Amino acid sequence: MPPAPLILPHLTLITGGARSGKSTYAEVLAKGCGLKRRYIATAQAFDGEMEERIALHQAQRGTDWVTVEAPLDLGFALAQAQPDEVVLVDCLTLWLTNHLLADHELTTESARLIEALTACPARVICVTNEVGSGIVPLDALSRRFRDEQGRLNQRVAAAADLAVAVFAGLPLALKGHLP
Repeated sequence: MPPAPLILPHLTLITGGARSGKSTYAEVLAKGCGLKRRYIATAQAFDGEMEERIALHQAQRGTDWVTVEAPLDLGFALAQAQPDEVVLVDCLTLWLTNHLLADHELTTESARLIEALTACPARVICVTNEVGSGIVPLDALSRRFRDEQGRLNQRVAAAADLAVAVFAGLPLALKGHLP
């Protein structure tokens, strides 16, 4: 007898450091819920190394996902999701970086994102990086990014039904209960 599908809340936020296992954990949750899967990718490949990273992610994920590229317009991509799907947004950190480098108004873009996440008809899992645990960056752009990422993570966590930190591949519920 197959295991019962996981019951995911409407919005889940998964955070952690680089290579902590957060994307892998998010994919496990998405696969376990028994719904169709949609992957919204925010990365942009500006060099060969990033192209390799993206290709590796795609290969590890497999072919049973609908993949949507949305480096900037997450709202539109989320609005296209269906109620019988689970959407994995990977990741909010790159999405924010894309807007920061495009010199967009980050408070406005973040507010639009929160509206889109709450209005999305599907269950949504967002992956983000925890960037505030290190030293204070030396340059103004890096400090601004760190501050804006912290604010965005707080906003999404406040809207989320479940917030999970992943350390060394191990999930820790910060808000709500792990399925």
